[in-house]
Amino acid sequence: MRTWYQRTEEDILANLHVTKDGHTSKAAAELLETKGENVLEGGKKKSTLQVFISQFADLLVIILIVAAVISAFTGSEESTIVIIAVIILNAILGTVQHKKAEKSLDSLKSLSSPSAKVIRDGQKMEIDSKYVVPGDILLLEAGDLVVADGRVLNSYSLQVNESSLTGESTSVDKSEGVLDEEVPLAERSNMVYSSSLVTYGRGVVVVTGTGMDTEIGKIASLMNATREKKTPLQVSLDQFSSKLAMVIMVICVIVFALSLYRQMPVLDAMMFAVALAVAAIPEALSSIVTIVQAMGTQKMAKEHAIIKELKAVESLGCVSVICSDKTGTLTQNKMTVQNIYIDGKVIEPEELDLKNQLHRYLLYDAILTNDSTIVDGKGIGDPTEYSLVEMVRKIHLPDRVIRDMMPRLEEIPFDSDRKLMTTKYRLHGVPTLLTKGALDVLLDRTTRIRTSEGVREMTEADRETILNQNLNFSENGLRVLAFAYREAEENETLSLDSEDNYIFLGLISMIDPPREESAAAVADAKRAGIRPIMITGDHKITATAIARQIGIFEDGDMAVTGTELDAMPDGELDEKISKISVYARVSPENKIRIVDAWQRRGHVVSMTGDGVNDAPALKKADIGVAMGITGTEVSKDAASMILTDDNFATIIKAVANGRNVYRNIKNAIQFLLSGNMAGILSVLYTSVMALPMPFAPVHLLFINLLTDSLPAIAIGMEPAERDLLSEKPRDPKEGILTKKFMTDIFVQGALIAAVTMAAFYMGLNKGGSALASTMAFATLTAARLFHGFNCRSKHSIFKIGFSGNWYSLAAFAAGMVFLNLVLFVPVLKRLFLVSSLTSGQYGAIYLLAVIPTILIQCVKMIREH
Repeated sequence: MRTWYQRTEEDILANLHVTKDGHTSKAAAELLETKGENVLEGGKKKSTLQVFISQFADLLVIILIVAAVISAFTGSEESTIVIIAVIILNAILGTVQHKKAEKSLDSLKSLSSPSAKVIRDGQKMEIDSKYVVPGDILLLEAGDLVVADGRVLNSYSLQVNESSLTGESTSVDKSEGVLDEEVPLAERSNMVYSSSLVTYGRGVVVVTGTGMDTEIGKIASLMNATREKKTPLQVSLDQFSSKLAMVIMVICVIVFALSLYRQMPVLDAMMFAVALAVAAIPEALSSIVTIVQAMGTQKMAKEHAIIKELKAVESLGCVSVICSDKTGTLTQNKMTVQNIYIDGKVIEPEELDLKNQLHRYLLYDAILTNDSTIVDGKGIGDPTEYSLVEMVRKIHLPDRVIRDMMPRLEEIPFDSDRKLMTTKYRLHGVPTLLTKGALDVLLDRTTRIRTSEGVREMTEADRETILNQNLNFSENGLRVLAFAYREAEENETLSLDSEDNYIFLGLISMIDPPREESAAAVADAKRAGIRPIMITGDHKITATAIARQIGIFEDGDMAVTGTELDAMPDGELDEKISKISVYARVSPENKIRIVDAWQRRGHVVSMTGDGVNDAPALKKADIGVAMGITGTEVSKDAASMILTDDNFATIIKAVANGRNVYRNIKNAIQFLLSGNMAGILSVLYTSVMALPMPFAPVHLLFINLLTDSLPAIAIGMEPAERDLLSEKPRDPKEGILTKKFMTDIFVQGALIAAVTMAAFYMGLNKGGSALASTMAFATLTAARLFHGFNCRSKHSIFKIGFSGNWYSLAAFAAGMVFLNLVLFVPVLKRLFLVSSLTSGQYGAIYLLAVIPTILIQCVKMIREH
């Protein structure tokens, strides 16, 4: 059987039971049922039981199992039961967390799934790539990800990068027609393949294979190749944890030696040393970081920012420069035609008259050099282009009928270097080139002008008038497109050299008004110490006008064009960069240079973009931000974050979220380390002073389980404070464990240890070592639960209140309930080796436990005043 690339177009369409008008919606739905979704099947996932068993393959769990064995040998059945219960509970929690992470990854995959433009029921529409079926007519343009295998029906300078399949880094030209010979995949010029990228031109393709029937489906699953990496913060904390573990192990050896010196049985001494190690090592650190970051990414997704990489959450808190595109990000992305300059006059769109031949040629140019359409009120394609379609529809001109009557013969698609788009049609039987683009480029290629009196040579006075009108439009923040045409020779083939000797038709001005929230977002950015920069392909005057409206451009600032930037040496750019607020008419190389210049000054840079040409700059930036609505698949692939609403204000929200996530992680770490420090200092003190051990091993396990994870996660849920955006961006080079941070941890740990030892002495004097151990255990547990409130914020609890974070109250309440159950329920008292307490001793425990929190809060209140 001949393969797809060896068969005729008619044969393929007949075989797939489809026409060039595409499937009907009903036929597509039936095919989706039989063929399945256009997705690659994932690798076999671990079963819940396998995940549960894997939780025991951990060094700390092994230490706990050793502790359980030692406990059993010492005849301490209660301790053995508690330790095994702790191990099983941890395994259950780990399994639940793993399954939740799997679901989160699946939802992230669906969010990052590309869309596809297809023809169905004779209409162009946009659908999720997973709903593409064999026989769909796929429309491709520069920047698209090819979502299925297909045969090229029409190629308009179509070029595709197939490196993911062939390893060939250069783009491949695609053409129509049949290939008779059997050729390797890399030479099948009439086929496109799933996962390749359209780098140039435009094409119409009929889908021949989807999902696992594609070439990429036969050799690999792209999603399965994904491996999660630890974030820089996690790596830093892992390094810290391993160093801390070494120190703790040394302390445990010392404690073990001291225990033996004091004639404690060997197994008891070993049991205590192991339990101390388990309690002291902050094994929850890494998981707390992941959980808090995951919650942060979920919150950001709800606020229209999809974080593709967890490390981006950390970097967001350090962002000090945001280089933002104008169109759609700072503005509404709803281009509407304002005024038209034609025949030496400025008119409203409604004044265009089809009976006027000059007007008619301008309308033809606006419709036919245009790949956008409007379906059910939704514009599909470039916003500038579908604003022209809306203009045409307002005067009741049937754009679809005109496009159907006059098929496009050839085209040279728009690109950011030429700033032109040219198409070839037959107008009134004559082959004609229709062109639209930037006036400064098109005017240089124009020799004649058409007026109501006919076509004549263009004079310098004409040029001056047109340029002045363009300047007038631009000064009012309007975007201007120039339109021109020329009749072509009968056999003339369209090429770049054809774009010359044009007849000028007119200018169409349009505006994309600033988003209502842009000015407030820019003000928030500046208050947060973040420098907003506008980078746009628009005219400098237009860009400056919009930038001034929303507060990016202020008196004393500079606006620079790409040409001016090219002429500027690096030294001069470094001197001026802090004053430049607007870059206009920029190239992809310009964007990379701007990012590089800011990074040289030590700034963390965020760059937004939506086009193929933006991808290198998005990769270069610390945080690349792609547009979810107008963005190409190439830009989304290069970015760290995707905005589902293409809104600048969302970036500022994401920065605030990033800062808050980092702050919460730091506060959770402070809570964990200061609590562990209290336990270590207490044990060291009693060992050095030759006192009875302050805690039984089961006490340390209880403390580790209850006063580590729940309050730390609750601290990670703390909402952002009002003054969060009033702080300067965090220095990315500054480690989390600074001298001040470690001092605070030691001081707070020492305070908790002091009250724990006070309770210990109280019990020792009243009832011996068993009561002393009970009072020390209860005081340390309660003090750490109270301490959770201290670690919520740098501000006092009276300033932030309790109602802002109900999770912290729930964690505190749960901890207190468990502690009191252990202190009062007879079965649990035996299990946890707890002595009976008098009401006075019980009151003393809680009075002592709250003292460190009162002292810490008093210091915070003094600092606030």
